[in-house]
Amino acid sequence: MITWLSFVLLSLASFRFTRLIVFDKITAFIRAPFFEVEEKDLPDGTIEETVTFKGNGLKRWIGELLRCHWCVGIWSAIFLFVGFHYFSTIFIPVIIILAIAGVASIIEVLISYLI
Repeated sequence: MITWLSFVLLSLASFRFTRLIVFDKITAFIRAPFFEVEEKDLPDGTIEETVTFKGNGLKRWIGELLRCHWCVGIWSAIFLFVGFHYFSTIFIPVIIILAIAGVASIIEVLISYLI
């Protein structure tokens, strides 16, 4: 049985871990073998992204997976939950750190929106 605190920590950690894999620049090296993203500034000030997947078959499938935050979110949640359940000594500190970072990123977005 999982407690509410564990559920909240795992949820926040999964959120942050997913964003780390899918969006953060620090993990671009993980995504680079599978796809490229080209950004183009449009006259109205918005940015248009064009994604070019590399390869076919499994390589393309991995690229499409890594581009989808919903997909990576499922696998992140599974990874963190299994780690929490079977290797708690190692995973609990990682989960807590990711959860804290997740809350910090949510606060940053809220503050940026309010300012």
